[in-house]
Amino acid sequence: MKSVSTLMITVLFSTLVTASDSKDATQSTIDANNAVKQALPFNDKKDFEEAQKGFIAKQDVVTIKNTNGDVVWDLEQYKKYITLDSPAPKTVNPSLWRNAQLNMINGLFEVTDGIYQVRGYDLSNITFIKGDTGWLVFDPLISQETAKAALDFINNQLGERPVTGVFYSHSHIDHFGGVRGIVDEKDVISGKVPIVASLGFTEHAVSENVIAGNAMGRRAVYMYGALLPRNEKGGVNGGLGQTTSTGLATMIKPTDIIEKTGEERTIDGVKMVFQYTPGTEAPTEMNVWFPDKKALWMAENTTNTMHNILTLRGAQVRDALKWSSYLQETIELWGDEVQVKFQSHHWPKWGNKEIVEYFKTQRDMYKYTHDQTVRLMNQGYVGSEISEIIQFPDAIGNKWSSRGYYGTLRHNSRAVYQRYMGWYDGNPSDLNDLPPTNAAVMYVEYMGGEQAVIEKAQADFDSGKYRWVAEVLKHVVFANPQSKKGKALLADAYEQLGYQAESGPWRSVYLQGAYELRNGTPSAGGTNTASPDIIKNMPPEMLFDYLAVRILPDKAAGKKFSINLNFTDLDEKYTLYIENSVLNHTRKLADSPDVSLTLTKSVLDDVQLGNVTLEKAIADGNIKLKGDKEVFKQFVGMLDTFNFWFNIVTP
Repeated sequence: MKSVSTLMITVLFSTLVTASDSKDATQSTIDANNAVKQALPFNDKKDFEEAQKGFIAKQDVVTIKNTNGDVVWDLEQYKKYITLDSPAPKTVNPSLWRNAQLNMINGLFEVTDGIYQVRGYDLSNITFIKGDTGWLVFDPLISQETAKAALDFINNQLGERPVTGVFYSHSHIDHFGGVRGIVDEKDVISGKVPIVASLGFTEHAVSENVIAGNAMGRRAVYMYGALLPRNEKGGVNGGLGQTTSTGLATMIKPTDIIEKTGEERTIDGVKMVFQYTPGTEAPTEMNVWFPDKKALWMAENTTNTMHNILTLRGAQVRDALKWSSYLQETIELWGDEVQVKFQSHHWPKWGNKEIVEYFKTQRDMYKYTHDQTVRLMNQGYVGSEISEIIQFPDAIGNKWSSRGYYGTLRHNSRAVYQRYMGWYDGNPSDLNDLPPTNAAVMYVEYMGGEQAVIEKAQADFDSGKYRWVAEVLKHVVFANPQSKKGKALLADAYEQLGYQAESGPWRSVYLQGAYELRNGTPSAGGTNTASPDIIKNMPPEMLFDYLAVRILPDKAAGKKFSINLNFTDLDEKYTLYIENSVLNHTRKLADSPDVSLTLTKSVLDDVQLGNVTLEKAIADGNIKLKGDKEVFKQFVGMLDTFNFWFNIVTP
């Protein structure tokens, strides 16, 4: 996951808030949401009890700003309309509303003796464990500003203590991005403050969203709802938390690596046993057992919702089968002893029997999704058919912790299908199908023309067939992106689908789509897919892979040359080859390169971050060129640039 830049929020948020074209819920949506009230056990208040258990204090106002005075986190926007006693509005699925109410229970909480959490200061929780002399901090949020605010808050409430250890549960940015808000890198380098993470953390943290960062960042705007107005017709909840903070995301490399299950550490007097769980919710992840407290920290391997097998912003498909197997291992390791489990999102659970039952449900939620998808796949059903057929048994589906507030059974089952079968569904018609615009023109013509389609779609909208209206009008808009009536009705359909969605990301996707149909694609700001710390920790090989995907084939056509690079600070040398419109890299140096560059990795980082231009770095002597300068100029000229605000709901 990546946070949305401050610039984009400050420029666009006011526009969205003042947009007055949001509609009311239709009777069909009201009926659908009322049916949810009847189907689920809303009288069960156990989650509300546990979400408030151990409460110590909260701040009256949770509005966090950066050094420039820009707001990077503001819980107050939600407090205006989400309270514990407010009923679900007609424009919000009541199950999602319940989840939002629970996530709004914020402040400082005691999980068990010596273990505390600050909740409601970002998408994720930050955990503080009292050591002999200081705090061990687990998962320091997305932004350094929010992490610092949380540390200041607990120190104010429980007494000033230094940070004596930091733990990253896994490689997603909401679990490490705030580290510079709680610790000085000099103390880490000196060994005073260890940073513990699992094997491969730095590689995966840096690579997350680098190669495909532009596309993922754009889609993340849809998924997390950061640009939606904060009201009952806009952003309500992100499933794991309210939304993402927008401060500076940072990273300091771990100094202590967990490589296998069963490894133990005692830091500042706190004994810990680790479970290494690669390939579950993240490529590398770890759970932590505290034997002296009978407490188990589950990272993000279990939360109080169904998680994603594939995120809507895009990513590599996760392995639902492996995920479930590690949860079985968790039960076998500590199921007989655990008395409290807590994690990096949502609220804890207490009691051995209740926790083990919860673990089994979480385990079986992913195992069932995998097994039944594969069963139906082997019966010949394709992803879209499977997502329509598959349903949880009541033993899973009626548990609040299994509801689809973040992931959903519909898109998770498609992800399992994708993992095994890929994009092609086996039907010859789909092997070389027309792209959306080409197909749309033909569809609309076959259906009798734009006006005829809109008239029929309006009738279907009036009868509540919003999924079908969205399917049909998608073709109208792609055939004629100037169709005002087509876009308006499609936006109305997306909006009602958003109002009905139980998943926070689904709601955000639909409502952001409706907004862009009505108001156009935004043009200001963008997503910060690579913060300065991410760039600094990017190895040269990863940079070269990123440059390779930027090669413009028409400009590289017929070109054949080599560039030697000497990174003096790394004592590493590489050769880049352009041939066949492809960029390759190797450590085996060319004997007679067309041009050679001598530089430091830090200078290259500054160029990437825009701190200095390439031309100035050369002019200042920070990059030394030898050979044909025109070759290097040609190379730079064949690199593509990516427009962040590409169209999604229009062609």
